[in-house]
Amino acid sequence: MPLVSGVDVINECTSRGLVAGAFNTTNIETTMGIVAAIERTGVPTFIQVAPTNVALSGYEYIYDMVSRRLADTAVPVALHLDHGKSLESVEAALAADFTSIMIDASEEPYDENLRISAIAREMTPESLALEAELGSIGGKEDDHGPEEELSTDPAQVPDFVAAVRPDMLAVSVGNVHGYAPDARIDFDLLAQVRDASTAPLVIHGGSGLPTEQLGRLAEFNVVKVNVASDLRNAMIRTFGEAYVANPNEVSLIRVSKDAVAAITDVVERRILMLNPHVS
Repeated sequence: MPLVSGVDVINECTSRGLVAGAFNTTNIETTMGIVAAIERTGVPTFIQVAPTNVALSGYEYIYDMVSRRLADTAVPVALHLDHGKSLESVEAALAADFTSIMIDASEEPYDENLRISAIAREMTPESLALEAELGSIGGKEDDHGPEEELSTDPAQVPDFVAAVRPDMLAVSVGNVHGYAPDARIDFDLLAQVRDASTAPLVIHGGSGLPTEQLGRLAEFNVVKVNVASDLRNAMIRTFGEAYVANPNEVSLIRVSKDAVAAITDVVERRILMLNPHVS
């Protein structure tokens, strides 16, 4: 089916008690692997790209690649801008027909974060989803990370959500960007944030979180969990292993197909970890 709005993915997941994975793509192999896993599981999903990863292709190429692959897929999928750090990136993603947007001004002081996020809401049609971030998530993604990690303050949540009107709120509750195997969710803090927010929540840094924690997130009104590092590692590892096995390897298509299969397995496992009742 054609790409749907992030609002539709949120509503579908909420009505079915599901948590949507949000998987970062950069190229055709990653996209093919993600969609294959979506088709296997039938769980509505976000496919996303950050501005740091459109340097090679541009937003339009990502849109064309994802939308073409999804044309014959029956599962609702939204194309999401991940970590739009500027209003210019929001504008560029909207111009390329992305169906879901994240504005991330979380490294700014609270008042400035609110101001920028509210402008992004004005720019983003109500029919499309807007994600904003409150608190600053630690770790690095694509070698970029905040100067200071800052947990989400539940006391700030009601006013922020009321002023910005996001469809999703990304929070910092012990989750860490990148592959961080020691990361752990502070469920007490997450519960306080859940109770303070009228918007469903988003957890970034899903690659490093243990299975038992991922399986609990639906209890806390989490509707979206981001996973990037696991996919990238699967692709890089596949090509690296092929080279080590044969430094004279020249069958790019064979190794690329192996990478697609590896990415599919990673994405499927993550979707099922988030939704343990889905078989």
